[in-house]
Amino acid sequence: MRTSERLMEVAERDAAASVPAASAAPLESASRATQPVDDALTIGRHRFASRLLLGTGKYRDFEQTRLAVEASGAEIVTVAIRRTNIGQDANAPSLLDALPPSRYTLLPNTAGCYTADDAVRTLRLARELLSGDDGDHTLVKLEVLGDPHTLYPDMPETLKAAEILVREGFEVMVYCSDDPIQARVLEGIGCVAVMPLASLIGSGMGLLNPWNLRLILEKATVPVVVDAGVGTASDAAIAMEMGCAGVLMNTAVAAARDPVLMAAAMKRGVEAGRMAYRAGRMPKKTYSASPSSPTGGVIGSAA
Repeated sequence: MRTSERLMEVAERDAAASVPAASAAPLESASRATQPVDDALTIGRHRFASRLLLGTGKYRDFEQTRLAVEASGAEIVTVAIRRTNIGQDANAPSLLDALPPSRYTLLPNTAGCYTADDAVRTLRLARELLSGDDGDHTLVKLEVLGDPHTLYPDMPETLKAAEILVREGFEVMVYCSDDPIQARVLEGIGCVAVMPLASLIGSGMGLLNPWNLRLILEKATVPVVVDAGVGTASDAAIAMEMGCAGVLMNTAVAAARDPVLMAAAMKRGVEAGRMAYRAGRMPKKTYSASPSSPTGGVIGSAA
């Protein structure tokens, strides 16, 4: 057994022992679960227990992909239709064998598309390819890139594609710039989630502009999911502490020295950040201290 697998077993056992059974959230999607999920992530018509969304690219093989997704606890996995076989090539291994749609919500995305027309065509193809399992495949991730160097979103083309897809009945989660005005326009079009980048795709730089993200969070009435730029578990925790509904990542896990162990760390980072957000942090008090122990009845007094 590999070191990472042993660590995973120990971590999972310790976590299970430390969390009361009454507060443990189910690991399956609420669309499949028979009991309501406490603090579920609601996106469009769908409900999920996990707030970590995981990409499926850049792993060594489909087996490593499967192990990382399992360790992450993610229920939503993104699939780059142009780069991943989900049935286009009947003679090649399919991602669906490792991550069956009966267990995971596959989120087709338009990675590699640079025009609205290409993005719309790609998601129409994805819906057709996935229709054989009788599932609901209207939930998609729209991503229209501006240039291959920065992979920054082309917002005019993104808006154009979003309008078409929403009109055709897709539930659109949309990768966008961290511009609160653009986020508001996308919500007005009918997108079910806005996904501002934290920093450039694959950079691992973390949240570089938390102020803009806060502006988006203040006005949004749909889930705000941080997409791109997360590098480690603390980045994910910070995003969740700010009030983001979830975090989507790929490279941060796939490019880690031990992807499976990093996936488990990301799971805990997202969970810890969400709990801290719900608990409400103490106020920051500049240049002022407050003792944590009682001050009454102490021996002696402050000068």
